[in-house]
Amino acid sequence: MISDILQPGLRVVFCGINPGKSSAHTGFHFAHPGNRFWKVIHLAGFTERQLKPEEEQHLLDTRCGITMLVERPTVQASEVALHELRAGGRELMTKMQDYQPMALAVLGKQAFEQAFNQRGAKWGKQDITLGDTEVWILPNPSGLNRATVEQLADSYRELEVSLTARGR
Repeated sequence: MISDILQPGLRVVFCGINPGKSSAHTGFHFAHPGNRFWKVIHLAGFTERQLKPEEEQHLLDTRCGITMLVERPTVQASEVALHELRAGGRELMTKMQDYQPMALAVLGKQAFEQAFNQRGAKWGKQDITLGDTEVWILPNPSGLNRATVEQLADSYRELEVSLTARGR
C-alpha cells in the first residue's frame, strides 16, 4: 500500500496517475528506476538534492506532497479505466479542498482530462482552481514519456518560479 504524502500548508501536491508495479512492491512513489520524477523535481528547484524514493517523506520539509488519482497498481497507466480516473478526480478534489495547497500538479494531460471530464486542456496553469488551489498540468515523468529530462525540468520549473513569485 502506498500512502499519500500530504499535510496542511504545502506549496504543491504532485498527483501521479497510479502506482506502477515497482512502487506497489516497494511502497514508495515513483520507485521505478526509469521514472524521472525525483531527478526532475530536483533540477526544477523543488528539492536541494535528488531524493531517493525511500526518502519521500523529506518532501514535506520542502512543502511538497504526493498523491495519486487511482490507487490500483498497473504496469502502465494506460491500463487504468475511465471510471477509475473519474472517481479518483472526485476524491482528489475533496483532498485538495481539505488540504488547500498553493498548487496541485497533475502529472499527465490525458489523465487530467479524463479525471476532470475536460477537453483540450493545455500544459501549465489551468483556468480552474480548487478553492484557493491553482491547478497545473505537467508532463508525466515516466520513462515511457518521450520528453527529455531537461524538457521535463523546464516544465516543472515554470511551476516552481510561479510559486516563488507568489512569495511562498
